[in-house]
Amino acid sequence: MSKKRETAIFAGGCFWCMVKPFDTQPGIEKVVSGYTGGHVANPTYEQVSSHTTGHTEAVKITFDPEIMSYERLVQIYWQQTDPTDAMGQFQDRGDNYRPVIFVKDETQRKIAEKSRQALIDSGKFDAPIVTQIEDAKPFYEAEEEHQDFYRKQPARMAMQEAGGREKFVNEHWQDSKTK
Repeated sequence: MSKKRETAIFAGGCFWCMVKPFDTQPGIEKVVSGYTGGHVANPTYEQVSSHTTGHTEAVKITFDPEIMSYERLVQIYWQQTDPTDAMGQFQDRGDNYRPVIFVKDETQRKIAEKSRQALIDSGKFDAPIVTQIEDAKPFYEAEEEHQDFYRKQPARMAMQEAGGREKFVNEHWQDSKTK
């Protein structure tokens, strides 16, 4: 990999489910589960789950832009989420599971907005696309037990995926699904 690194932050429901789709792609150096978008410094999982911090579960991806473009990351992001559900994803309900693309600069904002508009224009979904695009705020790493969860807890991960995400992704994104 080159020495240049960039970061991307995406929220799409439970952060456990958002790691593997990115972690397995070329050019990805690291995917970290965490919390962002709220008003409490260094929140815990319990605090975020209480819906009092304003934080959303998210993943922070460190990537080599010469191998993996931000535009491609956004495409992968869409293919993991239900962009028509503003207050959660699949079985995970509440503001801490809302879908958001957190952008660090105007370049990322333009790419994310163009991609969202292309999804709207595609007519792929009957309901409105409600995924937000917001400025990145401080990102706080989640506790160690939440990192690389799909590797550490494959049985619990399978139960999480069985909660509707995998079925939705297969039904709505099969023609463009990233494996």
